[in-house]
Amino acid sequence: MSDKLVCVSDYELQAKKHLPKAIFDYYSSGADEQQTLRDNTTAFSRWRIYPRVLRDVSSVDMSTTVLGQRVSMPICVAATAMQKMSHPDGEPATARGCVSCDTGMMLSSWSTSTIEEVAEAAPGGVRWMQLYIYKDRTLTQSLVRRAEDAGYKGIFVTVDTPYLGRRRDDVRNRFKLPSHLRMANFDSPDLAFSSKEGYGKDSGLAVYVAQSIDPTVKWDDIAWLKTITSLPVVLKGILRAEDAREAVKYGVAGILVSNHGARQLDGVPATIDVLPEIVEAVEGKVEVFLDGGVRTGTDVLKALALGAKAVFVGRPILWALACEGDKGVSNVLELLREELHRALALTGCRSLNEVDGSLVRRSALVSKI
Repeated sequence: MSDKLVCVSDYELQAKKHLPKAIFDYYSSGADEQQTLRDNTTAFSRWRIYPRVLRDVSSVDMSTTVLGQRVSMPICVAATAMQKMSHPDGEPATARGCVSCDTGMMLSSWSTSTIEEVAEAAPGGVRWMQLYIYKDRTLTQSLVRRAEDAGYKGIFVTVDTPYLGRRRDDVRNRFKLPSHLRMANFDSPDLAFSSKEGYGKDSGLAVYVAQSIDPTVKWDDIAWLKTITSLPVVLKGILRAEDAREAVKYGVAGILVSNHGARQLDGVPATIDVLPEIVEAVEGKVEVFLDGGVRTGTDVLKALALGAKAVFVGRPILWALACEGDKGVSNVLELLREELHRALALTGCRSLNEVDGSLVRRSALVSKI
């Protein structure tokens, strides 16, 4: 199959044919009218590339570090929940795909494999833990401790989900986990999203979040989180410069510019459009990353030129997993690597150190969304 899948969008089309509708809808849909979902991808076209020439690009080095961990390219895998809905091997297959490409993986708290199983599946891989802050702080702390013990290298705490955004397809489909699966990091059926009582006429995940995730989370909780771990803490879900500056005051190691894949509040800006002001606000004091809408190597180049240290990709990994398991994950990552390599060479960049803001300019043309 791989020889016919030559870009990320090919994998998306193939996954749509392969996955049950409710599962594909869960992975692919956004909040409400899905304006931001569309804009996350189209926003990259608002930025034009201005290449340098005659630079001897016979050798291009794409390696970098994320939170002090070396990766072979600035393209890492974002946290996406419940991956065994996409493929029976789920998160361990994604971990193996990342190791084969020498890049890092962020594991969702809502994974269908345990923190420990994913670590065991790919020894030596670079892994970070995505964290929700639960109403039960002891439970939250236990997830952090388990990640530390299993060799994860950082905590990406999601800060944009006091409640779940309204994802209409999930409401229509009465979304819930297939009966043979559970959120594997939790013991009780309620916390494992496998309650036999059901979730009424809403999206089951919306009910789960309302029952389990703490909507009172505030800046003091970031200070608390830093007291219970020695791992670097990254805030995932920052879209405003003043929040970025506040994050720096609280001593975080990084910021992931993210709108949760356009799944929370519809109408927020595309992440690539707010990236420059976040980078400016932090003044180089912390690492800045981006997710949302990255589909090509030129998307990655634009994010790097606007100040991102690395990008994280989510949905493309789920589509690849659905098509070909860990082989699909590594294939998609290698496609993106090749596209980025070509983009760097064609803009006269021999290493990531030569990527700067002069390579891109915002177009006067306005994309339709």
